[in-house]
Amino acid sequence: MTSTPAAATATHCPYCALQCGMNLRPAAGDAVVEVEERTSFPVNRGALCGKGRSAPAVLSSAVRLTGPLVRDAVSGRLEPAGWDEALARIADGMRGTRARHGADAVGVFGGGGLTNEKAYALGKFARVVLGTSQIDYNGRFCMSSAAAAHQRAFGLDRGLPFPLEDIPRTGCVILVGSNLAETMPPALRYLTELRENGGRLIVIDPRRTRTAEQADLHLAPRPGTDLALALGMLHLVVAQGRVDDEFVRERTSGWDEARAGVMAHWPELVERLTGVPVPQLRTAVELFCDAPSGMVLTARGPEQQAKGTDTVGAWINFALATGRAGRPLSGYGCLTGQGNGQGGREHGQKADQLPGYRKLTDPAARRHVAGVWGVDPDSLPGPGRSAYELLDALGTDVRALLVMGSNPVVSAPHAGHVEERLRSLDFLAVADVVLSETAALADVVLPVTQWAEETGTTTSLEGRVLLRRRAVEAPDGVRSDLEVLNGLAALLGHGKGFPAAPEEVFDELRRASAGGPADYAGITYERIAAEDGVFWPCPDTAHAGTPRLFLDRFATDDGRARFVPVTHRPAAEETDAEYPVVLTTGRVVAQYQSGAQTRRVAELNAAAPGPFVELHPRLAERIGVAEGDPVAVTSRRGRAVAPARITGTIRQDTVFMPFHWAGEGRANTLTNPALDPVSRMPEFKVCAVRLEALATAPVTAPVTAQSEVTGAVSAETQPR
Repeated sequence: MTSTPAAATATHCPYCALQCGMNLRPAAGDAVVEVEERTSFPVNRGALCGKGRSAPAVLSSAVRLTGPLVRDAVSGRLEPAGWDEALARIADGMRGTRARHGADAVGVFGGGGLTNEKAYALGKFARVVLGTSQIDYNGRFCMSSAAAAHQRAFGLDRGLPFPLEDIPRTGCVILVGSNLAETMPPALRYLTELRENGGRLIVIDPRRTRTAEQADLHLAPRPGTDLALALGMLHLVVAQGRVDDEFVRERTSGWDEARAGVMAHWPELVERLTGVPVPQLRTAVELFCDAPSGMVLTARGPEQQAKGTDTVGAWINFALATGRAGRPLSGYGCLTGQGNGQGGREHGQKADQLPGYRKLTDPAARRHVAGVWGVDPDSLPGPGRSAYELLDALGTDVRALLVMGSNPVVSAPHAGHVEERLRSLDFLAVADVVLSETAALADVVLPVTQWAEETGTTTSLEGRVLLRRRAVEAPDGVRSDLEVLNGLAALLGHGKGFPAAPEEVFDELRRASAGGPADYAGITYERIAAEDGVFWPCPDTAHAGTPRLFLDRFATDDGRARFVPVTHRPAAEETDAEYPVVLTTGRVVAQYQSGAQTRRVAELNAAAPGPFVELHPRLAERIGVAEGDPVAVTSRRGRAVAPARITGTIRQDTVFMPFHWAGEGRANTLTNPALDPVSRMPEFKVCAVRLEALATAPVTAPVTAQSEVTGAVSAETQPR
């Protein structure tokens, strides 16, 4: 076991929802801190991916913001400024917009990487100080469909209703649309241990990924047909008499209605829709139903669709019909993506929610939270627009915007349109660690602290509330997001109610969440530190926390899980003669989300230097491209160019692009903003494109070190 020096600080990785444990200790030479293993933390047991190991590189002043920037009215360039000037400019911009156009003309856009304290304070700031309903966050682009399906079926949304440690002990796992080997590498060991223990693994993905290589069975459906696949497998469960009638009768409702829809999706029809042969469907059902227990885990593949809620609902129906929910070592779970994607949607930065995962439309919830905040419940605005709808309204209904911890210029669907909307704003302020592509469009940019420079809580994909601890001091010109909200609130007439101390904010969050679905009332910083995290709900300090949900009853009014009838429908945009190929998007192991931070790390850029288009050899031959040749990918929304990466591990009718890069290779220039009617999730995973071989090499997006923009940013980035 690695020894821990006295000066080491136990904390967590800043990236994905595993929130891997690590220790930080003072570094020799130019580095700020060094990462070392923290083998005692049960989730990763010391293992880290390259992003976690290299995370301290972003602490360097050479790559991060170290002072505020404001846009000069004459030159149109971002210039260094003091904090007083920067905060005053933002307060004036918000105040003036409200006076001219009303409270809802000011918007707030948050992030799934913000700590619980920041997400809570941001939602309170929007509703109490600004009085606006126009707040949402980039988590809407991540797991909102799974969250909506969770709520419909179980009455409660927690990504995993069981801890990760249960996965190797189950009998069979169906993994739908997840490439854990690249998105959460330390979690791959849970699947390896599953198979070592005699369990079976089924992976569903249009690409034969590194994760699919580990599977006993790999199903490769056409993108956008996961709903049909789930219905076809459930049809076989019914036809083969494998429904757990006792479980369905005693612990669920709505089966008869759901069953009627399932029977319309016979296997041969599903084979035509998905491309998955009937024998493979039968094998999958046999592997799952023959096992003594089982889990269905979904990720962005089935969720990021305009029918994502119904698709996840179909997989939940499959788990319920087979009796694989609400029992030990069984259940449905969502593999949450962003670092605080779970906590970020629980405490008020989502358009329709109040802290504790309370509904903004619930009068009792409004009274409770308003009482904690010391305001009249009637003063709280109602639900606002979802993330894409908010971005689409910029420059028209929403005239000023505050962005914290998000980079929609790269991460939003139909990104070219979103960039135009951001440029059309009367006023844009961005608080971030680095000068992201979105920050480069702003009127004011605020440099804020990051993971190792601040203390705060996050909630992992297991529902485990964790404590990140400050290990180093931030540069002199940098402040925390809580300090930013404290300063802006004071300038806007709210001198109290927005403390800058994280633990003080968390204690208020505990009171605001008390009695709600996501009840943190019994969780304290001391408990988190002593117990390696506490699982919510935890209603009081004597409560042990809840690692496993639904074993006795589901969180519905009658305690029963609900089947929801669903039927297959086409993707929002099908292929045709003009756009004959399906594009799907995703991540690579060495980059993260919009790449705003990881693209500034030399080690990660060496491993993944730029965008690419992954395509099958037969498709490559048909359009006349060889490995590395530039390929233009065009959808109805725009055009992207990137080198070809040719592989036999993808369907012949499908191409894949990672979405981490800006510039010419920006994948989200192409993606479709068609929204799920329940979750308002855009259809990132399916759109129709055409391909064209180019004669000259593409220009890859540059990786910009912060040292290159210490003085000013080009006027070409001016938003108006």
